Amino acid sequence: MFCGTFGGCMTRGRCPLIVTLAVLLLPPLLAAQRIDTTAINRYVRAELERQRIPGLSLAVLSGDRILVSRGYGFANVELRVSASDSTVYQSGSMGKQFTAALVEMLVGQGRLRLDDPIVRWFPEGASVWQGITVRHLLTHTSGIAEYTDSTFDYRKDYTEDELVKFAASRPLDFKPGERWSYSNTGYVLLGALIRRVSGRFYGDLLRDSVFKPLGMNDSRIISEADIVPNRADGYRLADGVLKNQEWVAPMLNTTADGALYITVRDLAKWAIALNHGRVPSQAALDTAWTPVRLNDGATYPYGFGWAIFNQRGHPRISHTGSWQGFKTVIARYPDSHLTVIVLANLAEAQVGAIAYGIAGMLDTTLAAPHLATWTGAQPPAAIPSLLRDIVANPDSARITPRFKQFLSPDLTDWYRGLTASSRQWTFAGCDAVGQAGIAYLGTQIAYICHARSARASGGGTVVSVLYASDWRAAGIEGYSY
Repeated sequence: MFCGTFGGCMTRGRCPLIVTLAVLLLPPLLAAQRIDTTAINRYVRAELERQRIPGLSLAVLSGDRILVSRGYGFANVELRVSASDSTVYQSGSMGKQFTAALVEMLVGQGRLRLDDPIVRWFPEGASVWQGITVRHLLTHTSGIAEYTDSTFDYRKDYTEDELVKFAASRPLDFKPGERWSYSNTGYVLLGALIRRVSGRFYGDLLRDSVFKPLGMNDSRIISEADIVPNRADGYRLADGVLKNQEWVAPMLNTTADGALYITVRDLAKWAIALNHGRVPSQAALDTAWTPVRLNDGATYPYGFGWAIFNQRGHPRISHTGSWQGFKTVIARYPDSHLTVIVLANLAEAQVGAIAYGIAGMLDTTLAAPHLATWTGAQPPAAIPSLLRDIVANPDSARITPRFKQFLSPDLTDWYRGLTASSRQWTFAGCDAVGQAGIAYLGTQIAYICHARSARASGGGTVVSVLYASDWRAAGIEGYSY
């Protein structure tokens, strides 16, 4: 399965890495007192130039200690305003974790339950949403159709109730709990649910319950009308030319699927609060960071507003965001006690790859597959061949039955694009993860193998294949770099 929030994986104690970027040919940066932040700065500046990112802000934490908190490039290109750690970006879907935290706080107060049917609060959906619970909305397993498709008018100021009715007018894509499919609609509904349960707009409740208590003074709901100090402008590339972000109706920037203003300085405070289970509680975080269990007992690596994947066999709890010329990511590495936060003001920016690369600089056991090559086992069939087999005939491909059931037209199209003749492939290596206890769609994973599919125009995609012990593929993840 593919989602931009996920990536690759490995075990401890592997053979030495042969790193392909000179910036990573440094002594291991494992102890906070030995960290050379100039290497990180050099890497980030190189990525800004390579990806043509106007501005970027970065925060890196080792436990509660902030190692890096600064900006690069420009928050506003026209006025030549420099980015800093107080530059305000739009969160995109990274903001879903805050919506999920609010829901869990309401659960903790006894005002709703995770397994409550949502039709209790949404009579508009009584004819189509039977069997859907609050948990299904949080984990993208409800089957509710995505509202952001070709029928949706981004220039219309829908009210919250109109968005609920719009979502309720469409049939389900699948039975609740049957599979996983990323759904902005589900989180829009969670925002409406918060209002119907608490009587308050989710943004106001978020301000009073999370942002104020944690001192996140620059974080708030998006408002283009208000005067917002240090607000960045969002950009996009159109035929290689930098353009301003496209306009959307103001009400669409108030929904709970990721319509927040945020800074890396505030997100560092959030990360420290998460370290101590302050907001929400540790019990709530443990639930949010547990992979969702589907109807057939198989698990998928997503919790409540967080992707629960791994990087080189070590857990990575993360989420990305993309909206109106902004790209964002927060990635937490519990084994290394690291948090990496990257916010950028370009729609095409690959901030996930930047964060994963920085994590690998700080802990070499996390070395990101788009930057590293290593020795070890190889799959019986090359990864491009596996992708071609899946596209041509899934029944003949060496994949697990559960993975075959999860294949969708979108996934197949993604695989087809990766196998285009213009792509150049480089095998990165395989990680033996049999002792790590990693399960994917009901299969215990023994190996995770990685390959880079480069584009002639620059950049590319990392493809990570999760294999059972008999080398059948149980799933495929990836990220762009």
